[in-house]
Amino acid sequence: MTNIPPAHETVEHPPEFDPRDFRNALGHFGTGVTVITTVDSAGQFYGVTVSSFNSVSLTPPLVLWSQVRTVPSHQAFIDSEYFVVNILASDQKEISNCFARPSENKFQDISYHLSEQGIPVLNNTLAHFICKKERDVDGGDHLIFIGRVISYAYSTDDQVTPLFFWKGKYHSAADHQE
Repeated sequence: MTNIPPAHETVEHPPEFDPRDFRNALGHFGTGVTVITTVDSAGQFYGVTVSSFNSVSLTPPLVLWSQVRTVPSHQAFIDSEYFVVNILASDQKEISNCFARPSENKFQDISYHLSEQGIPVLNNTLAHFICKKERDVDGGDHLIFIGRVISYAYSTDDQVTPLFFWKGKYHSAADHQE
C-alpha cells in the first residue's frame, strides 16, 4: 500500500466534544432546505425551516425529519396528524429565513394554498409531500417525525434548482464538471 497524502486534512475529536463544534462539523454535510408546515386543533398554522429531511422507504412511502424540542411550534407538530414537507428552490432563501426566525404570523407574506387536510402547502416550491404522521421517535434533544406520504407534487422545470445549506450558508446547485 502506498502512502498518499490526503487531499485535505481532518482532525479527530475526542468523544467528550463541544456541542457547538460538533454542529460545525455536521455543517460540512450539505443539505437541501425544506419548510415543514402543519396546523393545530385551533386552526393556527405553523411552519419551520428544516434541513434534517430524508426519505426512509419507497414501499411504503415514508419520510422523516427532526425538530429540536425547545421551539415554540414543537407541540403543534406533536399533536397534529398531518404535516407537509415543502422543498425550497434556490430563489426561496427569504422563505427559508422567514420560517427559521420566531414570528407571530410566519405565513403573513407567504404564498400558499391548503391541502385537502387543511395544511398549508407553500406555492412554487421544487416539490412538496403531504404526510400523515406514522410515529415520533426519541432523538435526544430532537424528536424525529416519520410520516407516510399520502400525496406529492414536484416541478418538472429543469431550470429550477434547489436551495442548499452548507457550513452555515445558503448555496445553489451547480452541475459537476466531469
